[in-house]
Amino acid sequence: MAPIVSVQNLRKAYAGGFEALKGVNLEIEDGEILALLGPNGAGKTTLISTICGITVPTSGAITVGGYDTQTEYRAARDMIGLVPQEINLEPFETVTNTVRFSRGLFGKPRDDAYVDKILQQLSLGDKKDSKIMELSGGMKRRVLIAKALSHEPKVLFLDEPTAGVDVELRKDMWEVVAGLKASGVTIILTTHYIEEAEAIADRVGVINKGEILLVQEKSDLMAQMGQKQLVIELTEAADTVPDALSSYDLTRAEDGLSLTYQYDTTADRTGITTLLNDLQKAGLQLKDIQTKQSSLEDIFVGLVKEQA
Repeated sequence: MAPIVSVQNLRKAYAGGFEALKGVNLEIEDGEILALLGPNGAGKTTLISTICGITVPTSGAITVGGYDTQTEYRAARDMIGLVPQEINLEPFETVTNTVRFSRGLFGKPRDDAYVDKILQQLSLGDKKDSKIMELSGGMKRRVLIAKALSHEPKVLFLDEPTAGVDVELRKDMWEVVAGLKASGVTIILTTHYIEEAEAIADRVGVINKGEILLVQEKSDLMAQMGQKQLVIELTEAADTVPDALSSYDLTRAEDGLSLTYQYDTTADRTGITTLLNDLQKAGLQLKDIQTKQSSLEDIFVGLVKEQA
């Protein structure tokens, strides 16, 4: 099956010589949620803006639903819904009219039933006659999503959708995104919140300095790159790591009351059993042991540091 969004060797350079995008290649599958992670200035918003036709690329090709965004821009743009970072809504207009107006901008016939359906889906049904100025920040974010969905797009871009939203509302938004996916919408979101990608994404892409570092299934990424740590608590502080244990990659805590052993979860042997036996032989008495799995954040930070 052909990808619903295809980006081939995309470059965006500005007059001063700065390259915001450096030969980006990306394919997004129909019906998936792709989380695009990257630090400030990595090129996330530039990439989304270029796919959506807001920014003109320097070179490269983009298709959305098989339509070229340069030569068939109207058809391509009809496929796309965009939720920007900034909340820019007419404060004195009602929720319903705001969404209805966006639908009309795309030349779609008036369909109050469809608008009502979107508002209900986003838990805005009881706010449909309220003025924008009367809504909370979280509700305004939902109105932005409703506007983006008003013309029935197949692909939805969410640029930092939960920026400035508290933790509880952020989790509500995750549920909204999951519901949109269930209805058949392909979703691409940029985020600074690593837990957001862990919670809702099917695949994770990492971008830094205008380059895609990787795009991978979230579960595969965690399995292939995730490391585990074994924290060994001791009954008595160890002044140093005994020479007999020098072959192990052990890190001693400052107080000497614990040792940390890092191992690969995909390896045939972890070495834990041998390590524990050697600890006893070295005269160290164990009080407790616990394991810690590397998070997506650890992986992300490691990738960005490697490129720095």
